[in-house]
Amino acid sequence: MGLAGRCWRGLFLVGALGASLWAGPPFFTDDPEPVDLHHMELYLSWMGSQAPVGAAGSLPLVEFNEGILPETQFHLVAPLAYAKPEGTPVTRGYGDTEIGFKVRLLRETDVIPQVGVFPLVEVPTGSATRGLGAGHTQVYLPLWIQKSWGPWTSYGGYGWWRNPGDGQRNWHYVGWLLQRDLSERLTLGGELFRRSASTLDGQASGGFNLGAILNLSERDHVLVSAGRNLSGDRETHLYLGYQMTLDLGSGHGPALASGPPRP
Repeated sequence: MGLAGRCWRGLFLVGALGASLWAGPPFFTDDPEPVDLHHMELYLSWMGSQAPVGAAGSLPLVEFNEGILPETQFHLVAPLAYAKPEGTPVTRGYGDTEIGFKVRLLRETDVIPQVGVFPLVEVPTGSATRGLGAGHTQVYLPLWIQKSWGPWTSYGGYGWWRNPGDGQRNWHYVGWLLQRDLSERLTLGGELFRRSASTLDGQASGGFNLGAILNLSERDHVLVSAGRNLSGDRETHLYLGYQMTLDLGSGHGPALASGPPRP
């Protein structure tokens, strides 16, 4: 593989192999809690990563979630991706489309944690030759667990990625997050994560993100996070987004999803 090919492959790692690693905005780690029935969430956001080989991300990234059945959420992500290998012009275009369903298997009790699955499919709608997509259909199969006590909430889990293609390999993700509601307006959180190598010549990496959720109103929320890898590829991650929540069953009035806004 030539230098250009190595740069594009490096940028797939920089961009976390698409928008889906920002599974629970503004973090990589997600929770098992689906959007309530007849409720929806809409995110407009920027996500980006910077590494020695260049920069990559999505601006804007549009995410839509809706509670279509009890304990079941439909999920769709449509990104306008960009990639900029070091020393070359930036490339922009539509990226890979993400489709999924989050299903809660167990509700939380005083003793039992909340448990859910969130299978995702990355449809290769972005151009792989321009560094805007993977070029192959990817599948993500995670299991998430959550427990809350007072103003504290902790959740995390494990996910397996099917990542076909020349020079690629299936890989694994493990992450855990702790967050605290400081008030009705502000939630702060931090996560630790580790992911295995996603290419044959790649390496495993691990790191952290710190983030905040600001509730401007029952409908409007601002989400932000920043972090970096502590091992593996030297990579910095940034996320900034706006979230709108609506109750579709009551004339499109504002409503929060159950619990605090989903980070």
